[in-house]
Amino acid sequence: MIETKILSTTEENLKLAGNIIRDGGIVAFPTETVYGLGANGMNADSVKKIFVAKGRPSDNPLILHISDIEQLYDLAEEVTEECKKLIEAFWPGPLTVVVKAKKNIPVQTRGGLDTVGIRLPQNFVAQKIIENANVPIAAPSANLSGKPSPTKYNHVIDDMQGRIDAIVCGEDCKIGVESTVISVFDENITILRPGKISKKEIETVLGKMVALDRTLAGLESEISDFKPMSPGMKYRHYAPKAEMIVVAGVGQEVDKKIAALRLEYEKTGKKVGIMHFEYTDKNQAAHDLFDRLRQFDKEDVDIILATSIAGEGIGMAVMNRMVKAAGGKVVKV
Repeated sequence: MIETKILSTTEENLKLAGNIIRDGGIVAFPTETVYGLGANGMNADSVKKIFVAKGRPSDNPLILHISDIEQLYDLAEEVTEECKKLIEAFWPGPLTVVVKAKKNIPVQTRGGLDTVGIRLPQNFVAQKIIENANVPIAAPSANLSGKPSPTKYNHVIDDMQGRIDAIVCGEDCKIGVESTVISVFDENITILRPGKISKKEIETVLGKMVALDRTLAGLESEISDFKPMSPGMKYRHYAPKAEMIVVAGVGQEVDKKIAALRLEYEKTGKKVGIMHFEYTDKNQAAHDLFDRLRQFDKEDVDIILATSIAGEGIGMAVMNRMVKAAGGKVVKV
């Protein structure tokens, strides 16, 4: 077991965190989306420690986090005009661009692909740690693989204490779901993972339509040789301990179905948790989602019944995470 340092966000500690990462260690730190688990993305041995700490499949690629736009050109074989437009509009912020990777990026970081995702986070603590490390930081979410992503430092402590070198305890993450991921390395501009930045916003900047990856329709299980280009595409993610069912529909029919399911499960002695987002502000739903799933874990519920959430952008991102958390179990009414 590793002795994990618990660090506040003082200038001295942010320098220490950067030094630990540069020297080959791994550190969890806040971003505006979720807490990340950072290692030197240009060092294969350091990156391997992320996969061990998380129990993460090795073909699940990582995202490189940078502190300056110019660093993108050191990592990408080519930066297309579409990519330039998007980073000018949305960086720093919750957008990851997938580009053709330069060969100096370790294959472990790329998940065996010839592409890599890159992001410039907006969170000041994250920026300072990356700047202090002076290397691109590979940073998936700082949770055990498959569990709900961490949006509070105590979530990270629950999952990672004893597994990593340090945890930087900052504020709760403002957005609460991971970044939008978009491939921009050829003419086929495709959203691979929904997030805060919507398809409509991207299309407005580019002045043309973009596609949604077919995995967003839940088709990845039908592709035997599927290789994920972005985190969150292939494996079950964000999952609580309990079985989870998403009830999709509108209005009173959803309420009736959840009430009926609750009664049915409680008759068999199961403890049921209800997650109701239908009338909630979508930004608040994103902010609260993973924390609520983790709270259900602490309450030892057996079944979680969740209302669907509609809409583009952040609403689509929340629904994507809920369906993943439920392992695709959706009841339509």
